[in-house]
Amino acid sequence: MGFINWEFLYNTFWVALSGVPIALFVTAISLLIAVPIGFFLALSRIYEIPVINQFSRVYVSFVRGTPIIIQIFILYSSIPLLLNEFFTKYNIDYPIYNIHPIWYAFVIFSFNTAAVLTEVFRSALKTVPKGQLEAAHAVGLTSTQAYIRIIIPQALVSAMPNLCNATINLIKATSLGYAISLKEVTLLAKVEANVGYNYLEAYIDIFFVYLIVCMTVEWLFKLYEKRLKRYKYVSA
Repeated sequence: MGFINWEFLYNTFWVALSGVPIALFVTAISLLIAVPIGFFLALSRIYEIPVINQFSRVYVSFVRGTPIIIQIFILYSSIPLLLNEFFTKYNIDYPIYNIHPIWYAFVIFSFNTAAVLTEVFRSALKTVPKGQLEAAHAVGLTSTQAYIRIIIPQALVSAMPNLCNATINLIKATSLGYAISLKEVTLLAKVEANVGYNYLEAYIDIFFVYLIVCMTVEWLFKLYEKRLKRYKYVSA
């Protein structure tokens, strides 16, 4: 395999690996934002809350029906325009186009992930029998207490495989951060490749970096899933 520059492959692997903290940081913050939004929208679907239920349906359908790269370009183009209009209206002097790309990444990936988690939580919550909530009310628990102590732990057992998939897909989606100049794994490797046009080696490095990260995350989810097994509901 003389067409591969092994020295470049080795050196660039560590360069690409240095982008992992940014990718994981964006993933973590996006999940922190998306989880409560997704859970709220899931409840709005289950209890059919007017307006919010309809909004949730359209929102989820839009995210499902469009490629994430298109969502990135739309949001990355529209957010500065909206902020500029807002700042101009209220005479706020701030350089809009100097905002760090990571802030756009938080918004974009949270927007996408919240829609995915809406369906994850909705399907998981529906696996918990309605009698569980009624029983909790019967012993004096409020709905909030019942959800925290009884419903959510049981729903998480069913949700974990899909949560794992959503998290891994989000990590992989951060590779598109190069489109907004986010210095994550892909951008760092491609910058190195630009010097000698060693794109094959760069893409191989990107492949292995994401493979290692995603396999590690999957392993951690499996460990946590085993701990949640004690909450699994067994029908009589």
